[in-house]
Amino acid sequence: MVHTKMFGLVVIVLFFQGCISRPTEMPVNTEDPEQVRSVALKRLLEVFGIEDPPHSLHHIKQPPQYMIDLYNTVADADGVTKDPFLLEGNTVRSFFDKVHSDQMYFFFNLSTVTKDEKILTAELHLFKLKPRATEYAYFKRHHFCQISVYLVLDKKTMHLPEGRKLLSSKLVPIHTSGWEVFSITQAVRAWNDESHNHGLLVTVRNIGGEQADSNIIHFASGRDHHESKQPMLVLFTDDGRRGVISMSSQPDGPSLSIPNEPYVPAPNRTRMARSVYDDGFSPCQRHPLYVDFEEIGWSGWIISPKGYNAYHCKGSCPFPLGQNMRPTNHATVQSIISALKLTQGVNSPCCVPDKLFSINLLYFDDDENVVLKQYDDMAAGSCGCH
Repeated sequence: MVHTKMFGLVVIVLFFQGCISRPTEMPVNTEDPEQVRSVALKRLLEVFGIEDPPHSLHHIKQPPQYMIDLYNTVADADGVTKDPFLLEGNTVRSFFDKVHSDQMYFFFNLSTVTKDEKILTAELHLFKLKPRATEYAYFKRHHFCQISVYLVLDKKTMHLPEGRKLLSSKLVPIHTSGWEVFSITQAVRAWNDESHNHGLLVTVRNIGGEQADSNIIHFASGRDHHESKQPMLVLFTDDGRRGVISMSSQPDGPSLSIPNEPYVPAPNRTRMARSVYDDGFSPCQRHPLYVDFEEIGWSGWIISPKGYNAYHCKGSCPFPLGQNMRPTNHATVQSIISALKLTQGVNSPCCVPDKLFSINLLYFDDDENVVLKQYDDMAAGSCGCH
């Protein structure tokens, strides 16, 4: 069973690396299962852009419902991207407040954001709690409140005009409850260095400009409310990791779930083409290749999916190539030259993916933040002779 898992890991890594393997820093002893596993997992982490897998979480945390809903919006049950244009960038990170202050002061540690990530959008999510019904007199005088979010320039003077900078402000009905979202992109871009991050300050005032009673208008905090309602910073970024060989980023109907139809030679095919299949060779087509995150020891930090079908392409590309083999013009020419033996050392075309789809991972990082990341060229959508 162990050797089967080792072989599965090697197949997965070879699929990600392509038909022609790259030279490794050190030769791998394929007879040593531990070395094979170590190298395979290291390569797989490189594919996912992760230096080291997150350490074991101290306790099982509940991911923010917003991140779960976002994942279900952009990905199907196997993690495959539904529509590449639904997500801004390719990475979404969520951060919980680290202060839990009574003064509506919030601090988010963004140290896990890499230097090469381009910040596209940043949002502050606050859950406004329902006011107490006993404050009926207050509701008769005030129907709306103004919520303002400030970038803190100096924590010592953050309650004074010179110690803060306005980022976002909006009117909110006093009697309602639910999530309120504020754009704070300007603030996060200003935090290009951790030393510049002094946090955020939120103020609540009534229409007359007076500070609202915090006993009436208040928000959920990480200190005394459920994790699902904690103040949260959501960051949309792009890390620049884009696929270069993907023929398509969006599944086109059933092609991802139904393997390619095998190539069946027509009656008028040449004897050469028939003999290839008579000798037991299978035609070029797509085959399952399931990547099980639990089997490779990643289930402790990956939330969704539990695994996915990467598929792989296998089979022969006999002469003459039919259009149902999805050949490129180059593959057709190569097939002809190989069959006529016009040039020595020219092989038949290879059976390879000709359409690749992206997948999405929802996972905990090393700081227990939840990350949604999209990876290009991770699942073979169809196969062809190239």
